[in-house]
Amino acid sequence: MPENFVIIIPQFNDWEALNLLIQKINADLNASILENTTLFIVDDCSSRERTQPFANFGGKEIKVLRLYRNLGHQKAIAIGLSYVAEHIAADKVIVMDADGEDAPSDINLLAQRSLQEPGKIIFAERNKRTENLLFRSFYVIYKLLFKLLTGKVITFGNFSLVPQNRLQNLVRVSEIWNNYPGGIIKSRIPYDSVLTNRAKRLAGESKMNFVSLVLHGLSAISVLVDTTAVRILIFSIFMSGVAIAFIIFIIFLKLIGNATPGWASTLGSTLMILMLQSFLISLFLVFMVLQYRSQQHFIPAVHYRDFVEKVDTFS
Repeated sequence: MPENFVIIIPQFNDWEALNLLIQKINADLNASILENTTLFIVDDCSSRERTQPFANFGGKEIKVLRLYRNLGHQKAIAIGLSYVAEHIAADKVIVMDADGEDAPSDINLLAQRSLQEPGKIIFAERNKRTENLLFRSFYVIYKLLFKLLTGKVITFGNFSLVPQNRLQNLVRVSEIWNNYPGGIIKSRIPYDSVLTNRAKRLAGESKMNFVSLVLHGLSAISVLVDTTAVRILIFSIFMSGVAIAFIIFIIFLKLIGNATPGWASTLGSTLMILMLQSFLISLFLVFMVLQYRSQQHFIPAVHYRDFVEKVDTFS
């Protein structure tokens, strides 16, 4: 029996690119997948109305879920997943962007790997990026910081395949509300990846500026904030040990008479103040995280309905 696919596409004012993407899905998706696919578009409360009808879709149907307010890309994905988990029978769910930078042909690769790894979420790992040198440089820095602060490696974005047997688990992971790939890493749901090349935007201008990119990176790190806080505390303790060693050395120089008058006491007191400040701030951060873990969290599968305005179907 053929598997049912649902492609979740969050979009905000990207109607032109979305129409071109539908045409590429028709052309690039394997026929056996396309004919059993539903397009599920999450309209993130676009400020511009759709002026053109949707391109003819070669699959089953197009559904458009409109949100009451603009929530951002990650939350739109979480709501789309939650709605599909409750209302649409799907064996495989694909998450991809509307701008065309996630190539529809790569869905075939994700589906193929999913057959080999049926119990895992499959991500599209970027083998080659098309952005400018500045963006790629900051992306490398982001991956290094993510590894340093969380101890995890992140080499993928939102483009992924979620099997039906993991969907109900995923929509109860509160962290996907903040960052989808980070939430999956935190949840310990098993995942794998396939190498893909990022395509070029089909139409319009990217709404992602430098500030947005920084916020997106910080949101991914914040999902693993408990690990990050402990790592910062350990680093603070290590640096405090280094500071104490310097203070002991300064005292030794002062005792043998080799320290410049006033220099030893100034440097020693400065190191002591910095050591205490960094340690206390790190300790406060750890306690804040522990307090946060004791609170009730936002569960997408339970709370998503508050943001859904309507769902329209186009055949």
